[in-house]
Amino acid sequence: MAKFVCDACGWEYDEDLGSPENGIAPGTKFADLPDDFECPLCGVGKDMFSEA
Repeated sequence: MAKFVCDACGWEYDEDLGSPENGIAPGTKFADLPDDFECPLCGVGKDMFSEA
């Protein structure tokens, strides 16, 4: 599984861990996040994330 980093603020999404505090179960692939997913820290969209 991969990790993705917000280019705007540096928040990291780890597919292994998910983001339970944001309603995303562990094991959820970044590609499977909803199209309207936003960084929980700064609010930018998925297009502003890069694979780490």
